[in-house]
Amino acid sequence: MIDTRRLRTLQAVADHGTVTAAAAALHLTPSAVSQQLAALEHEVGHRLFIRDGRGVHLTAVGKIMLGHADEVLAQLERARAEVADYTTGAAGEVTVACFATAISAVLAPAVTALRASAPGLQVRVRDAEGDQSLTMLLDSEADVAIAVEYRGAPDDRRLSRVPLYAEPFDLVLPETHPLADQDTRPMERPDLEGHPLAALAEETWIGPYPGNPVHDVIAFACEQAGFTPRFAHCSDDFRAVVALVAAGAGVALVPRLALRDMARPGIAVRHVPGPERRVFAAVRRGADSHPLLRPLLATLQDLSASFGE
Repeated sequence: MIDTRRLRTLQAVADHGTVTAAAAALHLTPSAVSQQLAALEHEVGHRLFIRDGRGVHLTAVGKIMLGHADEVLAQLERARAEVADYTTGAAGEVTVACFATAISAVLAPAVTALRASAPGLQVRVRDAEGDQSLTMLLDSEADVAIAVEYRGAPDDRRLSRVPLYAEPFDLVLPETHPLADQDTRPMERPDLEGHPLAALAEETWIGPYPGNPVHDVIAFACEQAGFTPRFAHCSDDFRAVVALVAAGAGVALVPRLALRDMARPGIAVRHVPGPERRVFAAVRRGADSHPLLRPLLATLQDLSASFGE
């Protein structure tokens, strides 16, 4: 009989590419992970990995087993959800991995709302920028991830997604910039060669690090305007980005909710049509019916609906 813990080890090694990284995610020693893999290969009767230097790669049989591991572990999540539902699931703890803006916009208000509607539910929050929240979810370090869609993101069938909101970006300029003295209506000028960002092709840009989904949204918006932005300064903290703009270090596209409660001395904010980030909540497939997760996901959706008004 195949031990399901070894299937989880198989998933972790496939996700992280090395035994050492998988061991860190599983809170095990590399030796323990190697032993789990060896035992699983013995149970299956075939090699599952090819070791290449420090990394490992799945064999054809390994890929077959990984697909079945995904199904088996998803079914276990459903079983846990049904058992919890049977025993009412009225109290318990849920860990949510989420990026900073969404913590302020929807997660913190959800925590407040749940105190009244689900007093037995305790929410633990973990700040996770970029797509780190999804890694934490798959590594079972979180029960819910709140993340941003981005180009090329894998459609991981181990996850169930719940759409939350789509957030537009605003252009942030130094107050001395030639475009800063105009009003705050959407930038639509005939000298911008058909796209409101085209006039900024030669500007110095400030934004998140590559790998952060927001970086990809900004790059794609600029590509649609016919240029590749030249990022001279990088920070995943939008307050730092805005501070650099105010210092005259460059221009930036910033999600509107990140600007909502931010002081704005030294900058001008312009609305631009087009770029937006789509935010979703994710849980491990099979867990979306868990009685502790249902009220949290429903509350997040209710709060997010107001952003479209």
